[in-house]
This record gives sequence, C-alpha cells and structure tokens, in this order.
Amino acid sequence: MMTQVSDIQAVLDRHLHEHSSSFSIGSFGAIAEFHRDSDEPLTLDDPERLMIATARGALRVDLNDAVVPLAYETLSGRAGRWQHGVVFCLDKASALSSQRTAVTELGPDLDAVRPQDRDAVLFDMGLGARNVDFCVRTQDPALLAVLRQGCGRSIFEGGNPVMSAIVEESPHRISISKLGRAEVYQAIDKIKTPEGPHTHVLPKFLKNGRTHSANIPVPRHMLPCLSLHPANPLYDGNGRPRPFDLDSVTAFRSLLDRWGLAAYRGEKERVEEALARGTEPGSYRSPETRLGRTALRVTLRQARQIDGGNPAVESWSRSFDTPKGRMPGTPK
Repeated sequence: MMTQVSDIQAVLDRHLHEHSSSFSIGSFGAIAEFHRDSDEPLTLDDPERLMIATARGALRVDLNDAVVPLAYETLSGRAGRWQHGVVFCLDKASALSSQRTAVTELGPDLDAVRPQDRDAVLFDMGLGARNVDFCVRTQDPALLAVLRQGCGRSIFEGGNPVMSAIVEESPHRISISKLGRAEVYQAIDKIKTPEGPHTHVLPKFLKNGRTHSANIPVPRHMLPCLSLHPANPLYDGNGRPRPFDLDSVTAFRSLLDRWGLAAYRGEKERVEEALARGTEPGSYRSPETRLGRTALRVTLRQARQIDGGNPAVESWSRSFDTPKGRMPGTPK
C-alpha cells in the first residue's frame, strides 16, 4: 500500500505529463502559472524530482511528509459553470515564506530548475506574501544595475524604477514556496494574458494579505503552497469554451473522493441520492453552510451537463441555483 506522499507523487507525476493539466504557485495577487501546449516539447523531464521544463517555463515540486492535499470545486461566475482544483497545503508555521517587503538581492540562483540559469542573480521583489517568495532572475548588466538601485525599498515606492524595468525587460519570474517553484521565461505581455506560462502581480489584491481566494476552503491553520488545475470539462487551458467532456468530470471526481472535505463530499452524495430517488426539491433540506450550498449548486450544474433537459434536474436548478447566484430565500 502506498504512503500518502508516494500517492501524491504519483498523481502529480501523471498530471505533470498531461498537457491539459496546469499548475500554479502563488498568493492572492502574485502568482506564477505553468501551462504546456499539447505539441510543446519538454526540454527537461525528471520524474524522480517531479521537475519539468519547456522553452517557456518550468516547474519543480518539492514534497515533504507534512503536505496535505485538498481537492475542491467552486462556482464559476459564468452561469451553469464550475471550476475545480487541488491545493497542496502545509501548516502555517511550515509554510511561511521570507515575507520580505523590500527588493532584496539573493545572489546566484543555485536552486534554479535548469543548470544554465544557476549563474543568474535572483532578486526577491519584496511583495510580502505569506506563502511565497516572488522573485525575478537576470544576468543582464543593465537590468542588474536597476534592480540593485531599487534594493532596500518597496517595489511600489514612488520613484523606485524596479517594477517598470521588470515589465519592460521581462526577466525570468520565479515563484517559490515550501513545496516547490514555478519559473516563467516567456516575455510579459502588456496587453493581454499570454498563453502558456505567465505571471500576475496585482498590487490591489496583495494589500489584503490573503493567500488564496475565499472560495477555496483551505483550513484556517494551513496555507496553500502549490495548486494543480486538472482539465476543466467546459473550458480549455486558456479559458476558451469547449464541448462538455464527461471524462474530465469523472477524472476529477476520483481526486475529490480521495482528497475532498468530508462535509463537501457528504452534501454532494446527498444531492445525488435525492435526484436518483426522484425527490421533489421542495422536500429537500437546504444546506446550512456555504460549503454545503456550493456542493449542492455545483452538483446540479454537473447534472444539467450530464443529463441535460431532464425536467427533474431543471426543477432542482430553478429552486437552488438561481441565475444571480443566490440560494432562494438568502439575503441579498
């Protein structure tokens, strides 16, 4: 029987080699995402270390015995849709990052995924996130001079040239947590989010000090350090709609059954059993918690995709999954 860590490693290795899955390491407002196209070759692949790279980015996962996986589903803002993923967490004491609040030179990046990047100089951007150190890396003399000029100051301080220089020069961006690192090599797109590996730094979201969306039920004593985003049944990796894919629902359900919160799984099963029995929605006791209401609504959205046009499912959806996203009878 596999231990939990080896079980997690097997799942991660499989998804690292599925182009339809993506990963991210970041905080609420500063994140690095790793995506790979179906025909995009790997330039580095080390399954023993859970480490892959392409010409556009890289990812390495550093598991330890304390990791706790949490599979979740959330409601999408788009009617009838939902999202899902797995966050890999550590307790707060183990997960805490350096939390630097000023640009800081860290020296050669000896821990870089690719050997050719280990002579480049790593700088912490000083974003102050609790669960990641968000950094840039460069060997360019001109950019090094600008970064060093900004050291010891907040990157958002008036007159600090670092942020504008990063946007203009697109050095490698590196997001590092206690469970790994994501590296982005392709250039920053000033107009739109590029396909493939990319980063987001959003100061207004960083200010609230959160590490993740409130829709993801990370236990209060833990912090997320790595996220897996398996294939979505309704959208491709770039967020474009695609025909409904039941296999993606089934594949994620196996992760949810293994790593989902018991209360969420329990409500989901209660809804499914009620639908199977032909229970009228008026006879169903509504969940009392936000987590339970999410489970109910996501399950109904999935049922509509799987059994579209079923009058019973439509009746349940009208009762519990309103267009404005509220449970009937809840406060506005």
